[in-house]
Amino acid sequence: QLQLVESGGGSVQPGGSLTLSCSAPGFALEDFALGWFRQAPGKKREGVACVSFGSTNLAEFARGRFTISRDSASNTVYMEMNDLKPDDTAVYYCAAGYTPYPDSCKLLAELGRFDYWGQGTQITVSS
Repeated sequence: QLQLVESGGGSVQPGGSLTLSCSAPGFALEDFALGWFRQAPGKKREGVACVSFGSTNLAEFARGRFTISRDSASNTVYMEMNDLKPDDTAVYYCAAGYTPYPDSCKLLAELGRFDYWGQGTQITVSS
């Protein structure tokens, strides 16, 4: 069973930065699309960023501020977040979906096939 291990959450002031990481020891993450999602109190869960073979994807609110990357050697996916805003306050979840296809983040999301989820990590942005 795929186990996703998340780390990097915390509290920062507006304009600050954080980097989240997600790893799955013992699994070849190159066979998966890896996505970051978030859910704020009273709001629906929304996609933030995703990486799959051949592409990366960012939500509009994340463009220019967030970067997603993968280190194949360590089977770890990172999301660097800069210029954080109070509206970024949420629980952030790492998710994985198996895919034999490249450029498959959007397809997996549309099909609801992000089948593996981490437990979430809280990010709070406030003064």
